[in-house]
Amino acid sequence: MSPLSGSKRSSVIALALIFFSGGGLLFAQEQPATTISEHVKEIFERAAKAVVKIHGVDEHSEICGTGFFIDPTGTLYTAYTVGGEAGNFSVEFGGKKYPARQLVADVRSGTAMLKVEETTPALPIGKSEQLEVATPVVAIGFPLDLQETPNFGMIAGFDRKYLGRFFSTIHLRVNVPTQRGEAGAPLLNMRGEVVGIIVSSLENNSSCYAVPIEAAEKIRNDFVRFGEARHGWVGVHQLTEAPEPAGGSRARVTQITVGTPASKCGMKEGDVLLQLGQKRICEPEDVFDASFYITAGEMVPITVMRGDKKLTFHVQADLHPVSKNVPMLPDGTEVPTAADANRSIFLKLESEAQHTP
Repeated sequence: MSPLSGSKRSSVIALALIFFSGGGLLFAQEQPATTISEHVKEIFERAAKAVVKIHGVDEHSEICGTGFFIDPTGTLYTAYTVGGEAGNFSVEFGGKKYPARQLVADVRSGTAMLKVEETTPALPIGKSEQLEVATPVVAIGFPLDLQETPNFGMIAGFDRKYLGRFFSTIHLRVNVPTQRGEAGAPLLNMRGEVVGIIVSSLENNSSCYAVPIEAAEKIRNDFVRFGEARHGWVGVHQLTEAPEPAGGSRARVTQITVGTPASKCGMKEGDVLLQLGQKRICEPEDVFDASFYITAGEMVPITVMRGDKKLTFHVQADLHPVSKNVPMLPDGTEVPTAADANRSIFLKLESEAQHTP
């Protein structure tokens, strides 16, 4: 056989390079997929021991959902739709069923806490503030009548509202498909830490909403201190979007409720809100999330721009009307059902929208 000419030899070398580089590319693509799969499996095997199936009975029928332990004394988190309005709770974990009781149920956050009188495993708590769009996450739940099941997806957004209704706090929109029975499931980061609690599914169950774990921790801290949720407010009744930013914010105060902490501390209509509590304010909608983390009775710093001056006030937060069992719409009328208050507060969206935290 005659040796290859120079041009043919070059062609063979080129084809070989293409072939082997292509195989290398395929191998490189397989390796990350395998690594991710192994990582998810590791998280599932480690965390599933602290995830439980919850049974309860409400006024209509039996309910089932998911929950997870947060301390070794049997305290667990779940969704309000699972542990909020039902009773006669029992929890399955470790191959056994145990009676459980409700500690607190909070309609604003959409979460509930139950208690089992047993020594239990517990999941570590993470921080949702470290999440970004496209951050990978893992959920573990009990879909339908099946065993604990892992689900892998990513963060799709951080939403203040859905279909025109504002949430009480920012919700994590997650590209994780959910089924009936998975409400209350933990949302985990890739370190196996809880960063959210699944509270509802979206259309076709193709994705879901989770409340940040900080929202549930706020309720837990209130319960430890006061034996109940203590939602606070300062009385900034309405805000509009200022035509020009001041101090990096467009949240202009247009109405302050008479007799509230905000009215007594020296705030004025026309002030541009820069910070409420520990949350920075850039847009009027930011006030919802900031207000959620205020606790009644605590001193709350409020920073505003008034003209070219930055002013800071310290006020003692009052009890939020929702905590007085009087959920309110922006026009002052009562919300007809507690379920509506749980999900959101309806607002008119106009050129100068008015917002009620």
